[in-house]
Amino acid sequence: MGTTATAERVVLGEGRSSRRALFADTHHPCLGSECAVPYSADRGKQSVNRQALDELKQQIPLLDYLQAQDWQPVRPLSGGRWMGLCPLHADRKPSFLVDSGKSLFYCYGCGRGGDVIRFAEIFHDLKFPQALALLRQWRGLAPLLQQATDFYRLQLYRRTEAVAYLHQRGVRSPELIEHMRIGYAPGGAGLRAWLMQLGYPLSALRQAGLVTSFGYDAYVHRIVFPLEGNLYGRSISSAAPPHRFLPGSKGGLYAWEQARRYPEVILVEGLFDYAVLWQAGFHNVTCALGTHLNVRQWQQLCDSPRTVYLSFDADANGSGPQASQQLAHRLEAHGIPARRIVLPLGHDPNSFFVQGGDARQFQALLEAAQP
Repeated sequence: MGTTATAERVVLGEGRSSRRALFADTHHPCLGSECAVPYSADRGKQSVNRQALDELKQQIPLLDYLQAQDWQPVRPLSGGRWMGLCPLHADRKPSFLVDSGKSLFYCYGCGRGGDVIRFAEIFHDLKFPQALALLRQWRGLAPLLQQATDFYRLQLYRRTEAVAYLHQRGVRSPELIEHMRIGYAPGGAGLRAWLMQLGYPLSALRQAGLVTSFGYDAYVHRIVFPLEGNLYGRSISSAAPPHRFLPGSKGGLYAWEQARRYPEVILVEGLFDYAVLWQAGFHNVTCALGTHLNVRQWQQLCDSPRTVYLSFDADANGSGPQASQQLAHRLEAHGIPARRIVLPLGHDPNSFFVQGGDARQFQALLEAAQP
């Protein structure tokens, strides 16, 4: 499948009996759509209206949802189809086919396919009713969070205090700021006014956690990083709690789709740790937003053979090194080689670079990492 023509032969060639069933209709047989009964939320005990499911899939085009999970097509095929790396397994050459017109996918590597509901089930490791709930929430939340992200990004360079704070934390590269889509929340009611002008009701802003019960913007004087279905705000003032998320899950590992392609991955605690490493050229870095991995993050780290380098904070109280050691043992028990990077006492990757460390010195720490 090195060229478009080759990919076309694979897709259209004889011997692919699943192709006809897969692309003949907008449903996939594995979802039960060819049965006489509608979708079932619980083995037939609770039926789901077929029309409602069709409407949900029309409102969430598969390609849009895939790209929201950081999937990128590698090359176009005819008829609005695309090929790319499979986000469901460790793919080294494009084997993931997406038909944007019919909102269906099929992977020639792992053999899985279906529509956006089936993708959500597999990708997020959810049962059918939970996948539906996730997609319904995403349908309403994703555009809202995207608009909020756009607002915050517009504010960043308008506020000298925000740029000064980023420089203080070692973040200077415009390419990095664009890559992470970093923004700034000045506070007041600017975000509320912006979103309501776009037609979002105040109740939706409150439900998402973007606006307080008093009608003010929830994030005040915070550097904002968009996540997978959430926003992380880092206060630039010592008077406020440093970390804040919107209600809901922190999601999977940060920028995992890029990091997972490498045979060696660096795992850090915070987004500013991620930022300075990425800026220094270590693009195989990802972030857990803390030392404790959720179920999805753990599954991501273990989804294929790789070596994981743990670069947690070298806290004086020993909490960071202890968490690093525990995670390393857990990974090793699961067959994933793990190495612990030993930073100078009291440092994290961010402070290491801010206080004069460079890529060559960090590479030396990588090479000296302990099992």
